[in-house]
Amino acid sequence: MSVLQAILLGIVQGITEFLPVSSFGHLAAIENAMGITRNTAVLFEVLLHIGTMVAVFFAFHEDLRRIGEELLGMIMDIIGNVNIYFHNRKTGENLHYARVVHGTYRKFTAIMAVSFIPTALLGYICRRLVTKAAISPLLPGACILVTGVFLLVTDLSNIGGIKTPKDVTYDNAMWIGICQGISVFPGISRCGMTICAGLLCGFSRKFAVKYSYLISIPAVLGSLFLELGQFTTPKMSVSLGFTYVFGMIVAGVVGYFMIRNLLRILQHAKLRYFAFYCFVAGAIALISNFA
Repeated sequence: MSVLQAILLGIVQGITEFLPVSSFGHLAAIENAMGITRNTAVLFEVLLHIGTMVAVFFAFHEDLRRIGEELLGMIMDIIGNVNIYFHNRKTGENLHYARVVHGTYRKFTAIMAVSFIPTALLGYICRRLVTKAAISPLLPGACILVTGVFLLVTDLSNIGGIKTPKDVTYDNAMWIGICQGISVFPGISRCGMTICAGLLCGFSRKFAVKYSYLISIPAVLGSLFLELGQFTTPKMSVSLGFTYVFGMIVAGVVGYFMIRNLLRILQHAKLRYFAFYCFVAGAIALISNFA
């Protein structure tokens, strides 16, 4: 992979990551078209997602600060409840336990944690299959078409609701996490799947988009943890590592300038327009393999 190719892929990642059109599918299709080998390309794609994840941090820094504070508070309450349990067992007293989940941001933190569980399990189980899927000349394009169908059906169903974090059930969070886990395959849009799943669960459009962006953070960090070992493989050179990091920086910069406008667009635009784009992009990806 050359530096120019890394720049191009970083730009594509920065633009498509925050739209329901599958950034991974676009990356895989472009890499296949340019003849880029997959030796350590999964690591590169994860680094591109790290770059755009930084844009999410900037866009939602206040929410993330509150979530971090509440997460720490929940951990301390759990530790305290464990101590109370053993104290009650030892002394026969009946001290009351602290309520771990209360308030909007603690509920937000709890449902994000629940969503991450199936995402992590599916991502770990399917990681080798995902690598093979990415080198397929047909699968990324076909999956982009599947994303388009899912977006169109959701849009035409005119679903959605008024749920905010305090109204979300843990079942809702689990289903959204499963949808995010399925999106590890190239062409299945993580953003599109989670937004549509949120709408199906009765989320308000604004909250569905916000939740989709925020739950990408633990998913991306988990992916990075799984792929860090590729930095030490014989196929990874210093120059290639520099190219990968440079692409990550480009993705982060482009994503930073894109996320605010795209956030407003996603909160109001009809999903059918993104579905039509997916049909065109998927068709081009498939046809290009027979040209």
